[in-house]
Amino acid sequence: MNPEQAYQELLQRARERALISSVNSVLGWDQEVNMPPKGAAWRAEQSAYLSGLAHSKATAPEINELLLSVEESDLVDDPLSDVAVNVREWRRGYDRATKLPTEFVEEFARTASLAQHVWAEARAKSDFSLYAPKLSELIELTRRKADYFGYEDQPYDALLDEFEPGEKTENVKRLFEGLRAELVPFLQSIVNAPKQPDFSIVEDRDYPVERQRILGEMASAAYGLDYASARLDVSTHPFSTNFGPGDQRITTRFDPRNFGDSFFSILHETGHALYEQNLPVEFFGTPRGDAVSLGIHESQSRTWENLVGRSRAFWRHFFPITRQMFPQTLADVSLDDFHFAINAVKPGFIRVDADEVTYNLHIMLRFEIEQAIINEDLPVEEIPGVWNELFKAYLGLDVPEDRLGVLQDIHWSFGAIGYFPTYALGNLYGAQFFAQARKDLPDLDASFAAGDFAPLLNWLREHIHQHGMRYRAQALVQVTTGQPLSHKPLMSYLKEKYSKLYELA
Repeated sequence: MNPEQAYQELLQRARERALISSVNSVLGWDQEVNMPPKGAAWRAEQSAYLSGLAHSKATAPEINELLLSVEESDLVDDPLSDVAVNVREWRRGYDRATKLPTEFVEEFARTASLAQHVWAEARAKSDFSLYAPKLSELIELTRRKADYFGYEDQPYDALLDEFEPGEKTENVKRLFEGLRAELVPFLQSIVNAPKQPDFSIVEDRDYPVERQRILGEMASAAYGLDYASARLDVSTHPFSTNFGPGDQRITTRFDPRNFGDSFFSILHETGHALYEQNLPVEFFGTPRGDAVSLGIHESQSRTWENLVGRSRAFWRHFFPITRQMFPQTLADVSLDDFHFAINAVKPGFIRVDADEVTYNLHIMLRFEIEQAIINEDLPVEEIPGVWNELFKAYLGLDVPEDRLGVLQDIHWSFGAIGYFPTYALGNLYGAQFFAQARKDLPDLDASFAAGDFAPLLNWLREHIHQHGMRYRAQALVQVTTGQPLSHKPLMSYLKEKYSKLYELA
């Protein structure tokens, strides 16, 4: 088989695996949104079967022969060509996948599917002991996965690389340490500031759920989300998933006394869905049509949630609409007071509710615990205690119950250890991209105030979305901004914004 024929065969196989993956995504979405509780055991079997099928196809010996044929040809002479990018990532995926036995992949998928159901019950009852046995199984499987993958420095590197290709634990530590050194004293100055917002404006007033939903869909549609190929549903933990071209799903949760719980979750998940909707559809099922990394994915969601959605320019357009939606609730509220309230800095227990200033401290805490679990064999029964100690040290709060602490996140229940750092990396990527977008589009605030978000979306399409996986995350930052990734753009943004809001010297 000549190299061109080999490449076409690889394309066909990749798209078949993408089809299987998309079916599994439908089952995962249904499990969180619609499935009755007693369906968990059978769903675990379905998920395990599809995961095993996809894995067997991804590790077929013929793939290595096909890859070698193309890798030794002139089709990959240009490392940034469509063919070379696909082959590079297929090789990475094949080499990693063949290290995992099919029976292990099936066992991992089955355990994770069951663990998600157990986590939901344990969280509802705020009882970590209900979850601990299943979490112990997943942690043991995750350690085995790290050993299967292999690593040069520490086991956690093998897990981090799964979500943020090419990234290393030590580099993430360096970035986080630089951020923490500036963030902690800045947070303290905000907490001690004489001027404070009225939290009750958004956290303790009547916001009818149906109107919250309408406003959220209006905002996401204004951003550019195409609801002909997307839908919004309700789940315990907001998330976004992509079934394939023309089918993106986002979820949120509603609290009739809390405006931000649903609204900013919708904006966040819209950012993820916009990335998926604007990847080059002609390359779907291949790396050229896939997201760079979870950190880059998160940069898109945090950009639309915070850098845009919490900006004063955004609310110059949307506050009058919001007052019309909730006339009695906001009758006595000014734009300035509302904007201050939705940007309130208040250390709290729940990561997904955290403000921009404290959010990354939640991630650093989880990053430390995950390293202890994987690299230092932290016993499962000790995790809640370590969590509570670090939470007190990082955020100054005593965790009163497991539901507000170690049980709040779903990620460990599906084995996503190594995932959490990508959230803070996403904030760093997003801030650096946004700073560059402001340089390239000096009238961005005027556009937002007019309800026109197309200039930013078009900029993101050009600089981020259209590349697919052409560049790794660090290279994409360098190409787009001319600088390596740094914590400084994020800190500059936070200091400029919150110094004005809190009238800091």
